[in-house]
Amino acid sequence: MNAASTPYWGRGGRPDPFGHNGTVSTEILPFRIDIPQADLDDLRDRLGRTRWPDQLPGAGWDYGIPLEYVQELAAYWRDGYDWRVHEARLNGFGQFVTTIDGARVHFLHVRSAVPDAMPLIITHGWPGSVVEFWDIIGPLTDPAARGGSPSDAFHLVIPSIPGFGFSGPTRDRGWDARRVARAWVALMSRLGYQRSGGGP
Repeated sequence: MNAASTPYWGRGGRPDPFGHNGTVSTEILPFRIDIPQADLDDLRDRLGRTRWPDQLPGAGWDYGIPLEYVQELAAYWRDGYDWRVHEARLNGFGQFVTTIDGARVHFLHVRSAVPDAMPLIITHGWPGSVVEFWDIIGPLTDPAARGGSPSDAFHLVIPSIPGFGFSGPTRDRGWDARRVARAWVALMSRLGYQRSGGGP
């Protein structure tokens, strides 16, 4: 992972919206995913060396996830999942990082070609990730290309909750729904959006 060092948007020195003393940086930096191949090779090697426990015959889901299910999942991650394909797809969107309330926040920012489109923030849950929203980015930013009206277009902001994906790690406890909501208000303001919708 790395991010360029040139600010994309925002000014430093604004008052902290969370009520902390002093000021906080509002700098927004471009971000690009670049996982070292050595890390991917290490994960594949570790998955191949997994020591599996015994399981009661016919237990099914009575005692948790069945061993066979976990083994199939591990085999898929080891031999079937192509990280580079998904990494490239994510890198096809505008990605950025900024610091809000002491946590690094990673987000996608995909603007519509419609200048006055409504800004819309879309957030995942616990657990979850921005990947959940890949398939709706096109229809929401460019509805006309799918038979809709340009007036239905949105500028999208899709953040990763601190502690998930490329946001964080968190330095303290308390990142509940209210704190995340406050962070998203700060993020939208930092991007210059004075009005927005939210979902899901």
